[in-house]
Amino acid sequence: MQALRVLLIGMAVLLPGMATAQEFPNKPIKLIVPFPPGGPNDIIARLVGQRMSEITKQPVVIDNRGGQAGVLGTDAIAKAAPDGYTIGIVSASALVINPTMEKVPYDVARDFAPVTLLTTVPEMLVVAGNVPAGNMKELIALAKAQPGKLNFASAGVGGMPHLAGELLKQTAAIDIVHVPYRGAAPAINDLLGQQVQMAFLDLPVLLPHIKAGTLRPIALGAPKRAPTSPDVPTTAEVGMPDLLIENWYGMLAPAGTPETILATLNRLANEAMNDPEVKQKLADQGLTVAGNTPAHFRNYIDAENQKWARVIKAAGIAIGK
Repeated sequence: MQALRVLLIGMAVLLPGMATAQEFPNKPIKLIVPFPPGGPNDIIARLVGQRMSEITKQPVVIDNRGGQAGVLGTDAIAKAAPDGYTIGIVSASALVINPTMEKVPYDVARDFAPVTLLTTVPEMLVVAGNVPAGNMKELIALAKAQPGKLNFASAGVGGMPHLAGELLKQTAAIDIVHVPYRGAAPAINDLLGQQVQMAFLDLPVLLPHIKAGTLRPIALGAPKRAPTSPDVPTTAEVGMPDLLIENWYGMLAPAGTPETILATLNRLANEAMNDPEVKQKLADQGLTVAGNTPAHFRNYIDAENQKWARVIKAAGIAIGK
């Protein structure tokens, strides 16, 4: 009888947690985007989040929290309750670049529970309409003729576009000035307004302006050309094979989120992004669907951290901790 009583007590303790996991989600999910509306992170979140909402029959509410190249919004994910109802979609910048270059308020290895890698996307170098350069050779010649006079925009200090611009400076041996913004959308606004001369940015946010002829593409930081921009040469084709810049976006939950809930989130996210309509819309934006398990995503983050730490050290662009 005593053994039976212990068993029943144990079941009483476990069953509520099991029921919660089985019922998840039973209320709205907040999906934090660490950048302003209109950027690639936001595009991915809205496409994947909408499909997740349709699958679960629960609202997925987008919460844009821009600032510090994604660090502020990413920190909000780390500090959220670990119940699966506050998650986020984060770029490489906040997870593997910023922590290498500066002090951030979170520990990537300790404060997050990876859910899945969502998409990868190459960075494209574009120039404003008033820049008298139609290709990489002409752009480098222009910069060398006017050292310190040309500016390059980024989506924030320490972001992938910032790193791409710094690597361009190192590779081409040119002196161009970094102008950081609070996201890709405001950076593009000033490119269109010709307040800055050039930028490496994620392909999705640039495509409409390239097609409209308001921004001029120079090169794609990828090993092969993009189907959405087949006429734009790669950095390797223009003589810079080491200037390979590929961004990526993944879904995170706060550390301590139960494994059963992480498994559910992983299933929902992978099902959403592999929906034929969602997958096609992502492809139309120049994004490649990835998808993996929480463990695989953790290993991916670790490998990317090591890679970019080497690049940042070699480029000598660390901004201090």
